[in-house]
Amino acid sequence: MADAAGPSLDTDRRSARPARSERVRAWLTDGSASGIAQRFAGLAYLFRIANAGIAFLTQILLARWIGAHEFGIYAYVWTWVLLLGTLSNLGLGTSPQRFIPTYLERGEMDMLRGFVDGGRWLAFGLSSLLAGVAALGLLQFSDHLQSWPLVPFYLGLACLPLVVLTEVQGGIARTYDWPQLAMAPTFLLRPLLLILVFAGMHVLGFEANAVGAMIAAIIATWITAAWQFLALGRRLKGALPAGPKVYAPKAWLRASFPQFMLEGFYLLLTYSDVILLERFVSPDQVAIYYAATKLVSLVAFVYFSVAAAAAHKFTHYHVADRPEELHAFMRASIRWTFLPSLAMSVAVLALGGPLLSLFGPGFAEGTVLLPVLLLGLLARASIGPVEKLLAMVGHQDVCALVYAIAFVVNIGLNLLLVPVSGLMGAAIATSIALVVESILLFLITRRRLGLHVFYWGGRRHRAS
Repeated sequence: MADAAGPSLDTDRRSARPARSERVRAWLTDGSASGIAQRFAGLAYLFRIANAGIAFLTQILLARWIGAHEFGIYAYVWTWVLLLGTLSNLGLGTSPQRFIPTYLERGEMDMLRGFVDGGRWLAFGLSSLLAGVAALGLLQFSDHLQSWPLVPFYLGLACLPLVVLTEVQGGIARTYDWPQLAMAPTFLLRPLLLILVFAGMHVLGFEANAVGAMIAAIIATWITAAWQFLALGRRLKGALPAGPKVYAPKAWLRASFPQFMLEGFYLLLTYSDVILLERFVSPDQVAIYYAATKLVSLVAFVYFSVAAAAAHKFTHYHVADRPEELHAFMRASIRWTFLPSLAMSVAVLALGGPLLSLFGPGFAEGTVLLPVLLLGLLARASIGPVEKLLAMVGHQDVCALVYAIAFVVNIGLNLLLVPVSGLMGAAIATSIALVVESILLFLITRRRLGLHVFYWGGRRHRAS
């Protein structure tokens, strides 16, 4: 019997291999919106993971080269750069995922050509203006800001216009389903250049401190944005026929303003814990918390990867008036978000201590923060990129209100808990704010669109 069974089992295994390869081949060549979005999200996550590895290496090297105190200053300043970068583009970083599908669906090619060209320069100009105003403000009030790391801040402002340009160009590339061009500059090229430039400065004898790290950041940011600008221009020549351009900066800004409010409150919610910690704890404690948040960002990467792949698809289905496909695609995006996020959370909890210890002595203290921070991220993952759905179908105003409420909750809890519980207080405040945000987004989507956007229980609430 055993001899008879053997060949049969071998035959079954051999026949299973082609079946699996056929499924993989079918997935790789699937031209449907769902197939393209899955591949985009998967590739986006790979970029994010690669970025996390590079970022971890960068942060570990910086922390060891310049010490926890100077690294805390660098982390604090760079947090402000990212925050101001999103605020200063006034929503133009995300609006390509709304404008481009709309112009394509309506056949307004002159508006499309004008936007992909003029939108980038508009964002660059606005962010340059903000950087100049902020620099003058720091100069004017420098006597009252002696405790602030002023020189690193001035250097950080020099990065701002190119950070913004990279965001807008990435939004255009995402909408055209060019994930490499959308993400490689930000997630691979810029951090690699940062560490290479800083290592070169270190070898040449420059002082290893936060100022040197910010100088390296300027060089890396400008090179990255310039390369992406040239590469995107070449790709657009093949995808967008030449012709007249119509520029509508007022219309773009007016339509993008609600998205700006949404992103502004979201960024304030994301970075308020780090910013507030600086007022209550020492820079080395800020560095520990920053390292812990970077580790749990491995889980957040899943959410952002799916959101990057899905946003313009939501716009397409909405503009084309295909509600059934919109609902099915939203349900699929929730599955793509939650299950990988849960798996990554388990991995982070298992490896968190050893990974944090790589930053140097004392950083392993951040291990106790990981479970608390992960609870908030899993709450967000359980509803998928629902705020992108709401924003792309015209409900970004209510999304901004939700983030404003979550931001107020986060600020209030941070002010209440950080003086008492330090880093753990910040982690608890941030996690609770994310849970509040997720509950409100679930309820609003159910009420306004009639969709059930929680991982468990997948039936539509009512017809949309």
